[in-house]
Amino acid sequence: MKVFISGQKYFAERVLLMCVDEGLDVVGVCCPMGDKYIGRVANIRGIPIIPAGSLSADTMPRGVDLGITAHSYDYIGKRTRYMPRHGWIGYHPSLLPRHRGRSSIEWAIKMMDFCAGGTVFWLNAGIDRGDIAYQKMVFIDPKLFIMDVKKAARILWEDDLQQIGVDLLRDAVRDIARGDIRRQPQDKRFSTFEPCTDVKDVFTPDLLMIGCGQPADKQQT
Repeated sequence: MKVFISGQKYFAERVLLMCVDEGLDVVGVCCPMGDKYIGRVANIRGIPIIPAGSLSADTMPRGVDLGITAHSYDYIGKRTRYMPRHGWIGYHPSLLPRHRGRSSIEWAIKMMDFCAGGTVFWLNAGIDRGDIAYQKMVFIDPKLFIMDVKKAARILWEDDLQQIGVDLLRDAVRDIARGDIRRQPQDKRFSTFEPCTDVKDVFTPDLLMIGCGQPADKQQT
C-alpha cells in the first residue's frame, strides 16, 4: 500500500518509521523545510519532500492509496483529500467529538476531565469532524490539574497520547491494507470545540478560528 504523510516533528517521524516497519511504501511526505525529525528521516531514506504550505492536488504524487496527517497544520483541501484511493486519516489527541480544535489536550486539563484519549478519524471538510475509525481512552492523573496547563499537556502527550496515536495509526493502516475500512459518524450531541489557548481574547468567539490560523476546512493531528 502506498501512503503519503503530511506532518512535522517527532510524532510525524514516529509515524513514518511505523509505516516503514509495516512494509508500506511511503511515496512522499509534506513537512517544513529543515524539519529535524520526519524531514531528516525522509532525506536519509530518499523519500521525496513537498515543502509545508505547498501541498495540493497538483503537487501530491499520483497513485497514493492512503494519506496520513501526523501533527500537520497544512491545509488539506477538497481535491487533495480525494487524491488517495482510500482518502486521508489523521490523529487527534482527544476523544472526538469532544475537544475539537488545536488545543484539545490543554482544554481536557482545564476542564478537569477525568479521562482523555486519542482518535484516528477520516478527514473531511470540517475541523476534526470526520468519521471515527479508532479510539482509545486514558485516565488523566489528577496531579496534572494543579500544574501549569501547558506543562501538564506536554506530560500527558509525551507519556500517553503520543504513543496512543502511533498505535492507533498502526491498527488503521494494517486494517485498511487488508480492506477493513472502519467509519463511525461522530455523535454531534457530545461535540465541543474550544479555541486555541494561544488566542488571548476569548470574548470574540467569531474570530477564534481565525486567531488560531486555521482555515475552515483545515485538518490537524
